[in-house]
Amino acid sequence: MDEVVRISCDIDLEAPGLRQGALHLPLSTDDSAWGRLLTPIVAAVGERPGLTVLVTGASHGDEYEGPLGIMRVLHDMRGRALSGRLIALPALNYPALMAGRRRSPLDGANMNRSFPGRADGGPTAAVAHWVYTRLLPLADAVIDIHSGGSTLRFVPSAVIHDLSDPQQMAATRALAEAFAAPFTQVLTEMDSVGELDSAVEALGLPFLSTELGGGGGVTPQTVAMAHHGLLRCLRHLGLLDAAPSAAAPTRFGRVPDSAYVMSRRAGLLEPLVEVGEAVREGEAVAHLYDIDDPLSEPISLLAPQSGVLVCRAARGGVARGDTAAVVGVDA
Repeated sequence: MDEVVRISCDIDLEAPGLRQGALHLPLSTDDSAWGRLLTPIVAAVGERPGLTVLVTGASHGDEYEGPLGIMRVLHDMRGRALSGRLIALPALNYPALMAGRRRSPLDGANMNRSFPGRADGGPTAAVAHWVYTRLLPLADAVIDIHSGGSTLRFVPSAVIHDLSDPQQMAATRALAEAFAAPFTQVLTEMDSVGELDSAVEALGLPFLSTELGGGGGVTPQTVAMAHHGLLRCLRHLGLLDAAPSAAAPTRFGRVPDSAYVMSRRAGLLEPLVEVGEAVREGEAVAHLYDIDDPLSEPISLLAPQSGVLVCRAARGGVARGDTAAVVGVDA
């Protein structure tokens, strides 16, 4: 049976030059019977041969460093000599970005839990499937820019995983070194099913993600990190001849299963340590207060190991089961 094809791309991904367009997915809604979901796509193809690099942002719509950093890189491409090809999806989950939400308002789906997707699925699954079947086979490396969204705050980090293939691991680590975020998490995911990370890594490709700040906003520093880090990665992969120098080498740290500090009940969270600061095993990283029992002593949430606070809850209130903090250890 022939595969269902619902998405079309309105630009040439092969011809030399810089061009922008969209992925077109027919979308019939109450507001638009014959509407389309248009996901922006840009291709920068050099006159000289080289690798193909896929970069994506706004997999989660409340994370803005990806779209901003990628657009700054694309502006840099004008009039600049390029080897190989850069394909950019600065708003991978366009409906979520427009709504400022983690998940798509069209179907409630999380783009970074939707891979490899389904051609006949909802809008999020259909876009994920097109990326998986049409773009990943073209790619030699993939970079996906994230930040903490509205619920988490991170020390600005690159993110990689332990990989069983030594060559793939070395290529991935080299990409993190090129990006040169202040910190690089060698992360054990709480749940990797459906992630773009897992889909790319299963194909044997180097994959780099990031967590650049968070809290639902942006700073000049985190946007610059995305912009300059991407340029350094493109230079490392041979697409560009020059890129900004890094202020300092990245600091690698492991984030194992034991790193996550979970809140076992709802409450108001008082952070005691800021991201990037050192903590000792057993040290209180936050206090959890019960607003319904104001005179009761707060619960101390303790660091499970000595290391660096790489992430904390961005909001002042947490629910039962929320991650309140994450402690990484030097690698």
